[in-house]
Amino acid sequence: MAAEEFRIVDGLYYTKEHMWVKAEGDDAVVGITDYGQHQLGDVVYVELPEVGIEVEAGDKVASVESVKAAIDVFSPLTGKVISVNEDLKEDPSLVNTDPYGEGWLYEIKMTDPSELEDLMTPEDYRAYIEELESEEEV
Repeated sequence: MAAEEFRIVDGLYYTKEHMWVKAEGDDAVVGITDYGQHQLGDVVYVELPEVGIEVEAGDKVASVESVKAAIDVFSPLTGKVISVNEDLKEDPSLVNTDPYGEGWLYEIKMTDPSELEDLMTPEDYRAYIEELESEEEV
């Protein structure tokens, strides 16, 4: 699939691990991008972090299992997990059907909001996906 076929939402931040971040003040919601969920295939199980844990950027915070693979999810930000998407326990396929909405994973209270500057803009992420897609064609 071409990069332009994947939804990339303006106003969010992105990681090379195909995570998105929606920052609101010191809080940030984290989820898997449309491209990321497409690469995974049908998600069948999501293990979420515990509310209240402190995480550093780069720490493993969750895991996602699909019919194709199991992946670890690493936090793009440092802070405290303040909520998780309990709906994913009953319906993990929300990650596939609504990755930027009902399929969010967890919310974090950021310790250092300047870490957002280390993440990609929508334009950067689109270029990154195009690069990945062109490598696959070789």
